[in-house]
Amino acid sequence: MKLKQKIIFLFAFLFAGFAVQAQQIKATARLDSTNILIGDQINLILEIDHPKDAKVGFPTIADSIGKIEILNKPISDTLEADDKAWQKQVLKYTITCFDSGYYTIDPQWFTVTQNGNTDSVQTNPVFLQVHSMQIDTTRGLTDIKMPYSAPVTLKEVTPYILGVMLAGAILFLLLYSIKRKKKNQPLFKLPEKPKEPAHIIALRQLDRIKDEKLWQKDKPKQYYSEVTDVIRTYIEDRFEIRAMEQTTDEIMHSFRYRKDLLSEKSTGNLSQILTLADLVKFAKYRPLPDDDNLTLVNAYFFINDTKKEEQKKPEAPVQSEENTEEVNIK
Repeated sequence: MKLKQKIIFLFAFLFAGFAVQAQQIKATARLDSTNILIGDQINLILEIDHPKDAKVGFPTIADSIGKIEILNKPISDTLEADDKAWQKQVLKYTITCFDSGYYTIDPQWFTVTQNGNTDSVQTNPVFLQVHSMQIDTTRGLTDIKMPYSAPVTLKEVTPYILGVMLAGAILFLLLYSIKRKKKNQPLFKLPEKPKEPAHIIALRQLDRIKDEKLWQKDKPKQYYSEVTDVIRTYIEDRFEIRAMEQTTDEIMHSFRYRKDLLSEKSTGNLSQILTLADLVKFAKYRPLPDDDNLTLVNAYFFINDTKKEEQKKPEAPVQSEENTEEVNIK
């Protein structure tokens, strides 16, 4: 039994040794192609298979290997091996050569440190043959080919498009300004302010006349002229009747023809204002102080009684207000 156990132990030891020998650290080198033309670019690929717990030092390659030029820094990658305890690391260089001939890339050395021990592993050498362009000497000299025309890109034409648009805008602005100048119009017309309601303008003018107190300065003709001008302007804006060009009788006839425009009281107030003003302006009538006061009061009443009410929002509460004007003339 002891001899049998020793034999089994010996076989197990040998099998483990063979298993360790089967998986070894290996470094390789290869090229995409071993034959190229002068100036062609290919990849030099260095690979090493090693345990994951090993620390690998990569070979240092200068800008060239003899006449073979290295065009970029190495691109590194790590791949998983079939054995989860192992992995493959890859270095990729882009190389080229500008001299024809047969070249050898010597083995490159990796360093591997594992369990405190450091060892070196080398790749295999690789061979590269660079071919020159074959020239047919029987054909003689030929002309140099003209360069191919590249397609125009949007980036190239954008400055020209913007330049044309800017020139067009300047030309349009110049012609537009000349046209406006010929018509004595400003270059840019500001939007007009919304016109005030007719009754707001008329009441403001009546307030000014009341403050000036022309009837107390012995200027009755000017006083009545200004009052009637306010009333006539208000009638034109409010009722679209050409009151500034009509006589008193024509104005009253227009309102009698359209009875729905004025109430009976407003018609009487308007008749009093215009008739008394005509007497003062054309018949040199000297009105009494009460006449002056009554004329201004009737003017206020006429405007407030006939003004166009502003429309209110439906949700707003409707409030009725009595518009009263008290005029105290001293």
